Amino acid sequence: MEEKIKKPVHEHIEENVDYLKDALGVGKSFDVLQLNVEYAERKMAFYFIDGFVKDDILHLLMKFLAKLKPEELEPDALHRLLKTDIPYVEVETVDDLDKVVDMVLAGPTALVVDGIDKIIMIDARTYPARGPEEPDTERVVRGSRDGFVETLVFNTALTRRRVRDRTLRMEYLQVGRRSKTDIVVSYIEDIAEAKMVEEVKEAISKIDTDGVPMAEKTIEEYISGRHWNPFPVVRYTERPDTAASHLYEGHVCILVDGSPSAIITPVTYWHHMQHAEEYRNKPVVGSYLRFVRFVAVWASIFLLPLWYLFVMDPHLLPDNMSFLGPNEDGRIPLLLQFLFVEIGIDMLRMAAIHTPSALATALGLIAALMIGQVAVEVGLLTNEVILYLSIAALGTFATPSYEMSLANRLVRIVLLLLTAAFHAYGLVIGITLIIIMLARMQSFGVPYLWPFIPFNFRAIVDVLFRAPMPLKNRRPRFLHPKDPDR
Repeated sequence: MEEKIKKPVHEHIEENVDYLKDALGVGKSFDVLQLNVEYAERKMAFYFIDGFVKDDILHLLMKFLAKLKPEELEPDALHRLLKTDIPYVEVETVDDLDKVVDMVLAGPTALVVDGIDKIIMIDARTYPARGPEEPDTERVVRGSRDGFVETLVFNTALTRRRVRDRTLRMEYLQVGRRSKTDIVVSYIEDIAEAKMVEEVKEAISKIDTDGVPMAEKTIEEYISGRHWNPFPVVRYTERPDTAASHLYEGHVCILVDGSPSAIITPVTYWHHMQHAEEYRNKPVVGSYLRFVRFVAVWASIFLLPLWYLFVMDPHLLPDNMSFLGPNEDGRIPLLLQFLFVEIGIDMLRMAAIHTPSALATALGLIAALMIGQVAVEVGLLTNEVILYLSIAALGTFATPSYEMSLANRLVRIVLLLLTAAFHAYGLVIGITLIIIMLARMQSFGVPYLWPFIPFNFRAIVDVLFRAPMPLKNRRPRFLHPKDPDR
């Protein structure tokens, strides 16, 4: 990218005002305001965005400026204004008019003063924001009820509330030539590997696009690659306590303005299988919940293709399990029944998202009657197909990571198609190819299937069982933390 030529600030206010008025579109956009004032016999102008500025702060500053006398601004007007007459916390000076335009559009107020070759930026902004409610997809029975919101500074504050380490770093970046989206890379400097942090920041700095309207999802696609691989190589969380626990391990978190989700990187496959609920219970209970989740997730992937294989090749079943086949044949082939219900479940999920809450119950009744009862009575589906697809759907929704659940659903469909085409060979080849694909994947240099590939016994035990917190005295080895001991 070519470096932009700086547009210098002039001492004469007229030249600055003419440029800012044109660049900001004053008069063309109703919410971009230019306020011309005169204090201490000097012409001044405020530039701000209506809706971003705090009216009471700006009104207070104008009261202070109105009391100024001309002799009080001599000999160094800029020094006097900054140190005495603008009593506010976040004040800085800028000598580039283009940078002033970008900053005003982001929320701060610009004060242009005649006779000064710098522009004073007053960061007295506020953003429309909702309260930090508990995220819907990461609910817990016991635990904190706050969650990230769409305002970046609120999210950094929620993180700092839980991580009071003096080496916690919140590094600010901007992405998008037009959107100028604010991004924060968060990590604990005394723990996180410096090389990994630099890789993350370098990947973000290389993003060359005009805007990131989809916020964190767009950032993920730029920094992770593997666009046609459905498995996520970063983890999303809307819980500040989850983000904080990963920071303590040595991960890097990416916060994007306008998004209530934090990106955690690097991660392995097993990070998508863990949930905060496991750590809000006793270790034995947490291990049980984790075991149930593993069973549910793997059942959602393999149960349906395996049952379909036994239906096509009943000789593979022992005599005492011959009941697994369908009791009666439907009017359409089993494979088409599977695909019909898979697509139907996705249609129901999409409809549920767009359905007003007052009509959600009615939608559920319609789906249950159409898919569960009428479809069986008319012979479109068999009871066994609905049973096994229901189990698969439950396993899909038991996955803590929404992105992983969608990837698992695609894998299940692929395994069904391979099983239908090549029977047992298709299922074995499909599972083998998926394992090879996962084993070859990496997240910022970290093997995706670690600690199974490469093998690490102690880490495997920690993956399979929720260890008591007093025994978790070592940070994950794959992160290469500077401080490996907790």
